[in-house]
Amino acid sequence: MGDAVRTRRLPRGVRERQMVDAAVRCFARQGYQAASMDEIAELAGVSKPLVYLYLGSKEELFTACIRREAGALLGAVAAGVEGAADLPPDERLWAGLLAFFTYAAEHPDAWLVLSPRTQGEPFAGELARMRDEVVGFVAGLIGEAAGEGGGVVTGRDVDALAQALAGSAESLATWANETPGVTAKEAAATLMNFAWAGLGNLMKSERWSPR
Repeated sequence: MGDAVRTRRLPRGVRERQMVDAAVRCFARQGYQAASMDEIAELAGVSKPLVYLYLGSKEELFTACIRREAGALLGAVAAGVEGAADLPPDERLWAGLLAFFTYAAEHPDAWLVLSPRTQGEPFAGELARMRDEVVGFVAGLIGEAAGEGGGVVTGRDVDALAQALAGSAESLATWANETPGVTAKEAAATLMNFAWAGLGNLMKSERWSPR
């Protein structure tokens, strides 16, 4: 009885975090359609009415999961880049990529919730907003690198490369998580080598053109 009373008296913020943690696990492993509020409530150790009271409908709960995990991912990438603020452009980009892949590897359920290929409407807007933030962040890093490189790299080049790099990172992170033995560092290095080689040529004004 005493344990039950103490559980009921947990602060609302703690209880909501437990519910969202449980929801992330359920949505990641079963998908939005198959996951049930009953299972989420059971995993969180609360009643289903309490989940509805605190976090609303299933759609609202999933949206809360996306927003929380997207914020955590973006925060991890920002912290990685800030830690390399005094380093050359390639090291800053590397720090951002490594933070991205490390977060995806260490939080596989969160990554599945955020993965565009596993979720569709009505959550495309939320996922698109997260991706836009990632693309903007990457564009800033590429723009800095291009500015210091001295070559002729246009704003359109920067935007296109940022889109390509963000899309590649998403696909590669999912592949790395699904492939035994692939570490976050290895995945990040693969993309860094691919991206930096191309960017390096652009910064030297060396462009590939079809014959």
